[in-house]
Amino acid sequence: MTAPKTGDPCWVDIYTSDPEGAIAFYGQLFGWTADRADEEFGGYITFRKDGKAVAGGMGKTADGGDGPDQWTVYLAAPAAKATADAAVAHGGAVVVPPMDVGDLGAMAVLADVGGAGVGIWQTGAFGGFETIGIASGGTWSNHVGIPSWFELHTRDYARSLDFYRDVFGWSDTFTISDTPEFRYTTIHAGTPMLGGVMDDSAFLPEGAPASWKVYFGAGDVDAAVAKVVELGGTVLAQPEDTPYGRLAQVADPTGARFSIGGNTK
Repeated sequence: MTAPKTGDPCWVDIYTSDPEGAIAFYGQLFGWTADRADEEFGGYITFRKDGKAVAGGMGKTADGGDGPDQWTVYLAAPAAKATADAAVAHGGAVVVPPMDVGDLGAMAVLADVGGAGVGIWQTGAFGGFETIGIASGGTWSNHVGIPSWFELHTRDYARSLDFYRDVFGWSDTFTISDTPEFRYTTIHAGTPMLGGVMDDSAFLPEGAPASWKVYFGAGDVDAAVAKVVELGGTVLAQPEDTPYGRLAQVADPTGARFSIGGNTK
C-alpha cells in the first residue's frame, strides 16, 4: 500500500480535542500503538497496527474553530494543488488549502459537490496505509484493527459520482444497485473495491451533513462495540448482519464517528 492508485482511499486521520485520550481509546480498542512527531509536524500522531501505519491523528489547535471531532478520509492524487483546483471547477470547495508536509507529501481538505469533507494526499516519502483490510462480497479478511472500507453517504448521489470521476479520475466504478430503495456504486469494478458511494438522501436526518465514513475491522464486531462503550464511547447503530458483513456505527468519547465491520455471526 505504499503506491496507491489515483483516487483510491490512501489514509485516514482523526482531528480530535483529546489527542492523549484518542491514543488510549484506539490503543485499547484496536491494539494500536502511537508515534508522536515533533513540533515541526505539529505533534502529529501515527497509529500503527503490528508496526504498520494504519491511521493518523492531530490535536485541535487554538484557532481550529468549533467544528466536531471527526475522521477524515484521504484520496490519492498526483498533484494536490491541481486536484484542489479541479474540485473548485467542478462545484466543490477548498477547506484546507494544499500544503507540503515536509518531504512526506502534500495534503489538502475539500468539501465535495454534496458538502462532504474529503482529503487529498499527494505521495512523497510517505505513501499512506502500510496495510489495509479487504471487505469483498461480505467476507472480511486481513481486517482486525485495520481500515477496511471507505464510504461516502450523500444526498447528491449522481452529482457526487460525477465529481469524483472528474476530480479524482474514478473510471471503473461499479453500480451494485440503482433503485429508489438502495443506490450504491463502488469505487472499483473488481477486488479490491475499497469503498463506495451510497445515496443517503432518504435516510440522512435533517441537518445531518454528507460525510465519508471509515470502517475499521474487528474479529468480533459485537465485542468491539461493547469495548467502545466500556471505554466511554457511544453506539449509534447496533451490530447487524448484512449482505456485506456484520456492521455497526459508533463514536469515540469525544464524538468522532466511525464504523466497525467484520464477518457475520
